Amino acid sequence: MERVILSLFLLFNCLFSYAGIIVVEGKYQNKNIYVQNAFSGTGVGFCTYAVYVNGKLTNDEINSSAFEIDLDQLQLKYGQDVSIKIFHKEGCTPPRILNPDALKPIPTFDVAAMKMTNEGLLSWTAKNEGGSLPFIIEQFRWNKWVNVGEVQGVGTSGSHDYKFQVTALHSGENRFRIKQVGYQAKYSAEIKIVSSTPRCIFSVSKGSKQIDFTCGTLYEVYDYYGTVVKKGYGSRVDIANLQKGGYYVCFDNSIGELKKK
Repeated sequence: MERVILSLFLLFNCLFSYAGIIVVEGKYQNKNIYVQNAFSGTGVGFCTYAVYVNGKLTNDEINSSAFEIDLDQLQLKYGQDVSIKIFHKEGCTPPRILNPDALKPIPTFDVAAMKMTNEGLLSWTAKNEGGSLPFIIEQFRWNKWVNVGEVQGVGTSGSHDYKFQVTALHSGENRFRIKQVGYQAKYSAEIKIVSSTPRCIFSVSKGSKQIDFTCGTLYEVYDYYGTVVKKGYGSRVDIANLQKGGYYVCFDNSIGELKKK
């Protein structure tokens, strides 16, 4: 009877101790994963006790302070989905992935053609995509590149056509580009278009309760410490809840200042 109780105790203790899981997911980029592995909480053996890749137990040598998850031996295809589960004991420092970016796709796209209409419809043809990454559309305004939208990329090597409707062109020259961000960032060339939209101006209502623009515009309101306190699109901004003091107003293709009293 004592042996049965002892066996049940050991089984329960084993199940309780082996409870931690680290999950890493991404796309296979012809790179292996390196893991830093601590000693177990008891000081005997190491923290990691099993590694699974896409549901299959690997035969990697994990009984060391650092080990490699050899994805190459699994005959994965470039760009294939990868899900790694690292099972580790409780009571020890969890294993740490040393190169987590190794499963991030590398932007490889090339833009074969890009154009923009006077109504703000941006279209482009991309080829040589190395993974399904979003195309981020950026517009240069207020002396910086601003993210104005995203379109999900197909991710295969053939030619693919994309479109994005810009909310509004600002007055004067408009500059746009597209980029993808994975293990690193890649940018397209710029495209420029001159808009006939009248220049926009702003005013502050009596009592400093709102900002009025003479057009619909993207806007950002910063305090003097550079913190964004208001952001959006429209012809009016409620600033009644802002504290008294000075602010910068970015709108249209201009930057202004206001004093809230």
